[in-house]
Amino acid sequence: MSEIVLSVPGMHCDHCVHAIRQEVGAVAGVTAVHVDLAAKTVRVLGTDDTAAVRAAIEEAGYEAA
Repeated sequence: MSEIVLSVPGMHCDHCVHAIRQEVGAVAGVTAVHVDLAAKTVRVLGTDDTAAVRAAIEEAGYEAA
């Protein structure tokens, strides 16, 4: 199973977590989205399409590094 881990330094609240989880969860092939607010990371399982995951995070209003 593929895994992508990205840093999202702009996350600061539960609303951020929900918005990112919703957008990234809609990406084709994604089977799970784990958002760690304290570490400011997003771990995505099921796809290796980093560009699509980054685009979804940007659609939610955040930048992924």
